[in-house]
Amino acid sequence: MDSVDMEVLQKCLHWQNDGHRVALATVVKTWGSSPRQIGSLLAIRDDGLLAGSVSGGCVETDLIERMRTVPTTHPEVLSYANSTDECSRFRLPCGGTLQLVLEPAPQKLMLQAILDAITHHRLIGRRLDLASGHATLYTPQTDETTRFVGLTLTSVHGPRWRLLMIGAVQTARCLAQIAQALDYQVSVCDPREEYRKAWSIECAELVPGMPDEAVRAFVPDVHSAVVTLSHDPKIDDLALPEALKSPAFYVGTLGCRGSNAKRRERLRQLDLTEGDIGRLHGPVGLPIGSHTPPEIAVSVMAELTAARHGIELGIAPAARENMISLSHLAVS
Repeated sequence: MDSVDMEVLQKCLHWQNDGHRVALATVVKTWGSSPRQIGSLLAIRDDGLLAGSVSGGCVETDLIERMRTVPTTHPEVLSYANSTDECSRFRLPCGGTLQLVLEPAPQKLMLQAILDAITHHRLIGRRLDLASGHATLYTPQTDETTRFVGLTLTSVHGPRWRLLMIGAVQTARCLAQIAQALDYQVSVCDPREEYRKAWSIECAELVPGMPDEAVRAFVPDVHSAVVTLSHDPKIDDLALPEALKSPAFYVGTLGCRGSNAKRRERLRQLDLTEGDIGRLHGPVGLPIGSHTPPEIAVSVMAELTAARHGIELGIAPAARENMISLSHLAVS
């Protein structure tokens, strides 16, 4: 499963190889309520075919017309919904305003270099000088994001976030695929040989060792999450102390209310503070009535996404405590 960035850039390369002209639009600024976030990409082929998105559709329609009538030969800045009439025309909600950089798509060699970096789970940045149209590649810091300053557009591509899963179970397979689509670099650890042999998700690296060793080797940072899914305390409990003492923005564990209460009691016997233990999301995921491994994966990624964006969900403790016990699914 490809990330959104990779899908758009792959289309750019594929279309160029087929002899088409291709333009690339990047969202660089938003005001008010806008449909897509900064860094969102849209590729437009000379015959109007699209990959990606920058709005709900009306901005894309305008860009298609531009591509057909005025071929994009140099980078330019476009703003949408600067007036009430434009806001209505482009259907941007709540008076939102959108600013894009529209440019001829990067050349084939540069596109291939970007795609190779993403494929190998590496961050890669591209600096575009709008005045000259010249672009260069560089290695960004992990906290860098797409930004537009003066006449320079800096785009950052690749897995900006990391997820370590403990337990190569069916739920982990579903979670790995969803996480990769959301730009996570995914790893999984399971010391059980039978589960390791059955692991077949190409987008997730199977790491060796015991869970505590895997967490230490993972070196969690503020862009990292650790989720335990084996539902075996002998496995999950090994990973949690290392993860809870780390800067990871999210640490979660599968299980019902009772098993998580017992887990917290066990953690209190270790070198952990109440603050450390209070960081644990357990039962993991949002209480959406999940029953199947794919549904559980959706609930986990929904909560993880909220945490990643700093959103306080305000779910009542009773609602979380009444989540269905998923223990019979965790080992499927």
